[in-house]
Amino acid sequence: MIYTLMIIEMAATFVMGIYFFTALKGQNSRKVVINKESQTQMENLKKLRNIKLTEPLTEKSRPSTFDEIIGQQKGIKALKAALCGPNPQHVIIYGPPGIGKTAAARLVLKYAMQRPYSPFNEKSKFIEIDATTIRFDDRGIADPLIGSVHDPIYQGAGYLGIAGIPQPKPGAVTKAHGGILFIDEIGELHPVEMNKLLKVLEDRKVFLDSSYYSTWDTNIPVYIKDIFENGLPADFRLVGATTRNPEEITPALRSRCVEIFFRDLLPEEIEMIAENSLKKINFSMEKSAYGIIGRYCSNGRDAVNLIQLASGIALNENKTMIGIDDVEWVIENGRYSPRIERKINSQPMVGYVNGLAVYGSNIGALMEIEATASEVASHRGSLNVTGIVDREEINMQNRKILRKSTAQCSVENVITVIEEVFNLDCSKYDIHVNFSGNAPVDGPSAGISIAAAVYSAIKQIPINNEIAMTGELSIHGKVKAIGGVNAKIQAGKKAGAKTIIIPEENWQNSFSALKDIRILPVNNIEEVIEAALFNNQKDILDKQSLDSKNNIDILAAESVKSQ
Repeated sequence: MIYTLMIIEMAATFVMGIYFFTALKGQNSRKVVINKESQTQMENLKKLRNIKLTEPLTEKSRPSTFDEIIGQQKGIKALKAALCGPNPQHVIIYGPPGIGKTAAARLVLKYAMQRPYSPFNEKSKFIEIDATTIRFDDRGIADPLIGSVHDPIYQGAGYLGIAGIPQPKPGAVTKAHGGILFIDEIGELHPVEMNKLLKVLEDRKVFLDSSYYSTWDTNIPVYIKDIFENGLPADFRLVGATTRNPEEITPALRSRCVEIFFRDLLPEEIEMIAENSLKKINFSMEKSAYGIIGRYCSNGRDAVNLIQLASGIALNENKTMIGIDDVEWVIENGRYSPRIERKINSQPMVGYVNGLAVYGSNIGALMEIEATASEVASHRGSLNVTGIVDREEINMQNRKILRKSTAQCSVENVITVIEEVFNLDCSKYDIHVNFSGNAPVDGPSAGISIAAAVYSAIKQIPINNEIAMTGELSIHGKVKAIGGVNAKIQAGKKAGAKTIIIPEENWQNSFSALKDIRILPVNNIEEVIEAALFNNQKDILDKQSLDSKNNIDILAAESVKSQ
């Protein structure tokens, strides 16, 4: 019996030995196959990395210094103030696309690293993500922004998953720890992700959760226990860029951030960008072609892309100079649209006012407001308003509100003011107010402009064509503060206005230093009418005579210069 048991035991030992030998041999063989496959793939990867094309012009033209970011000196100054001090702040940058928001954020981090009082150092990272491409899983499997947990039940959990251990995966907020997290188009971030981000900004760490985690499980590694109990570090500074308006951004995010505005580029600044791009590819261009680029391109990226195509045409035709024909061909083929830049009228007109508006990403624009007033006798006068949206739909969380247009309300307020302040009976007139040229009327800031136009139409007194104005008007005739005053002043100056009327509440001491333009603060509508309308026919004739003399002097100077 004993011998039988010994034989059985030896047989079992032999079988087990063969099994483990076979398993070990298979494992070694598998390892050899894996190593061989890995080596083959690494060689292929190296071959791919050795294949390089030339650097695109868009990358060559990317600013490497602050001086190369054209037209955004004020925005960069504000960005430095927010990020380069001992207590850097979260920032939202507003502005149209292609004007250097991302480049400015990168350069400001490098600049901050050089400041001895800045918490940023050479180890600080600049992590860039695009809010439009962030995708997350409701089950928490993947979240590239905040971080996620890979539970054991999911495919690819690895050796820790086999042991039933959940594995935390850090997101961009943790990768940016100690540096800057740049989120492009932050206004497009999903509401769920936005709420998670706000929580991270408040806690400066990420807390993850998993039903597979237990504090009593001794198999879980110490570092994973520490992550679940104390969270992943996420102490960074957020820089969000957006092309949306401030009111379209979540108020909770705006309250946590410093808001900085980058402005739209002027045509001459677009021309400078085009010139800098040409220098980097050793091409030249006819001088008159720069003006065309400035007229048809609205941002730096458009200008660089246009130069890229135009230089390609010239290169294929064995030319080193880009001609006007090349630029015009690209514009026609690419269906570029010219900028609409309004200028003030050459002569004063009755019922015609140069209003000022702001739209998009703090872009100023001249707004033409016209008014006519026809006296009636047999019936009560009517009020007709054209060129605006009659009703506005506002989305507020889970409900929609339909309200009367703010521009329509401003016109009705104006009628009340004219009747009360100037003692004029508007019911005796058929009044027509028109906002021409698809004017960006999205608020009450056109109040004083509408009042001046209607008063001028009723009294038949021309309005000074060299004056532009902006300001909200109360029903008691008071001029109230408005937004975007700096952008509006720049738009008025660019349109050729010599005087800008603004509310006194918007006055800034820096306006006194502005050249070639006068900023006139006012408190009430009487001051507006006194400043904008001509007092008598003699004033009109004197101005026309002065304008005529100035035109003669200009023509004479140009004639002498040409000789």
